[in-house]
Amino acid sequence: MFKNFLRNWSPKVETPAEYRQAGALPYALIDGRLSVLLITSRRNGRWIFPKGAIEPNMSPSESAAMEALEEAGVVGKIEDTPIGSYRTGSDIDGSALVDVEIYPMLVETQLDTWKEQDQRLRHWAVMSEAQRLLVDPALRRIAKSLAKRVG
Repeated sequence: MFKNFLRNWSPKVETPAEYRQAGALPYALIDGRLSVLLITSRRNGRWIFPKGAIEPNMSPSESAAMEALEEAGVVGKIEDTPIGSYRTGSDIDGSALVDVEIYPMLVETQLDTWKEQDQRLRHWAVMSEAQRLLVDPALRRIAKSLAKRVG
């Protein structure tokens, strides 16, 4: 139990810009049920939320919305306040740790073609399925936070 605590614990310290990323948690109410959009990681094929570097000329939430468009092919209303954060290995080789803030995004449009469609899968999942598909406990925790807030 203590081992899990240490693995998931990330103290709030100022992280240099090159070790910060922003991600989106795309969601929609489909037939009255909360669904979240998951994509596969290019590195290992695990189900994740869209994320990437914070662009110098964009806010973190704007960067998160851009990642959702590029990686998942969705556009919507992104919130300015993150719903959660986690620490993970960098996309380059996994050796450097990066802090990722996740911003909820109510999806308004899903595109048929998008930038990374040949590199990733995307999948709408109700919360119970998302909890099974998300391997990372931090991502499951963030998804649960959205479910508590949205219903």
